[in-house]
Amino acid sequence: MKLSNLLANIEYTVINDGNPEITDIIYDSRKVTDGTAFVCLKGYTSDGHKYAQSAVEKGAAALIISDNLSFDVPKNVAVIKVENTRKALAYISAEFFGRPAEKLKTIAITGTKGKTTTTAMIASILECAGIKTGTIGTLGILYDGKVVKTDNTTPESYEIQKAMHDMLECGCKAMVIEASSIGLKHYRLADITFDVGIFTNFSHDHIGGVEHKDMAEYLYCKSLLFGQCRHSAGNIDDEKFTEITKLAVEKPVTFGFSNKADFVASDEHLLFENGFIGVHFELSGKKKLSLDVNIPGKFNVYNALAAISAVSFFDIPDKAIVEGLHKAKVKGRVEPVPVPGNYSLIIDYAHNALSMENVLSTLRLYKPNRLITMFGAGGNRPKVRRYEMGETSGRLSDLSVITEDNSRFEDVMDIIEDIKTGLAKTDGKYVVVPNRKDAIRYCMENAQDGDIIVLAGKGHEDYQEIKGVKYHMDERELVADIIKEMNEKSK
Repeated sequence: MKLSNLLANIEYTVINDGNPEITDIIYDSRKVTDGTAFVCLKGYTSDGHKYAQSAVEKGAAALIISDNLSFDVPKNVAVIKVENTRKALAYISAEFFGRPAEKLKTIAITGTKGKTTTTAMIASILECAGIKTGTIGTLGILYDGKVVKTDNTTPESYEIQKAMHDMLECGCKAMVIEASSIGLKHYRLADITFDVGIFTNFSHDHIGGVEHKDMAEYLYCKSLLFGQCRHSAGNIDDEKFTEITKLAVEKPVTFGFSNKADFVASDEHLLFENGFIGVHFELSGKKKLSLDVNIPGKFNVYNALAAISAVSFFDIPDKAIVEGLHKAKVKGRVEPVPVPGNYSLIIDYAHNALSMENVLSTLRLYKPNRLITMFGAGGNRPKVRRYEMGETSGRLSDLSVITEDNSRFEDVMDIIEDIKTGLAKTDGKYVVVPNRKDAIRYCMENAQDGDIIVLAGKGHEDYQEIKGVKYHMDERELVADIIKEMNEKSK
């Protein structure tokens, strides 16, 4: 694509004239090849302008800059100066990939908590309605059975535009993205007009360091989303609802437990039967439905309401909403795994005391026969984390099964001893099974009716790191292998 076409929607000054054919857009100088445009991004610790000369030497056909350069650029390399290179990257990436957002149903979700779960719920509903959907967020870029790992909840604008292009190529009709405050602050979502923007909730987070200077900036950055959405919906029960959605181009649809909401939840209660762990609620207002959500915790009623509000702007049948919420799950986040028998098996990413406390406290509310937690701890990490995890599991679990995690360059048994130090502060029962697959097998073979078993620590990860090597290990596959082995033994 010609450089002039990439620049169609941005203001710029020409420093070195030229209109080369651009083969790709690069913002990491190590990836520059002949014919690419190098965008000089200014980050927290590095400045792309310092690598502009290296990019030219590697064959860059154009440089996009915001600061003056310290070297003489050859006349055959176009140089374009803009006010903000991050914003420019978003605009030229959209052009480079053919403005894919205009060809998809697009939904963006912002809020302190619930973005990942709400994204999964929306995708599940849309898929049940026959709308092939891709998602972008904490778990990476997911579409057509593929998973592309990302460094940030909201990736760089180039990655977002490329992902939407690739989604279209494989037949997707919709895209749901987690819009983080940092992503909005740094223009990663610029030049996209979303069909729907969703606000989940607001609380203290991401303040200080390289994130937001204060709560006012944090809130303002989240509010930016609603100035680039055709429609919007938000949690009316949250005290920051009005302030967050003040830029909305039309009056937002509302959801919550308040009778003032457009979508109202009531009669919420926990469900735990035949291996199903979730929450039930009645929906009234714009729709009247009786709903079961396949993710534990009453707080997930809010996430379900957000998902229902999001799809309300499309022609989605009620049947798809009911089925989608009943099927919805988030990989590695209180994720149910089908097992034979009348007990429940859950995979969760909880890998510190706080996340473990949240998960186990939520599951305790279901009053299981026993709550069994299998976990390890990462090597070459602070020992205090191990003590705290051991103490938390000992306090909240009926049985802790201690095993390996990413031991890295430490001995597994040394890590387990540290975990036992924390367990010793409680009267919690525990067993030690050092091999993780053997530990899962122990849990499954000794499961009783009504038990909830939590495999904690790995979640969405599909590897185990030992002495600098990452070995493939997906707990879902291990569970399937164990079920197969148990079936063969019983023949």
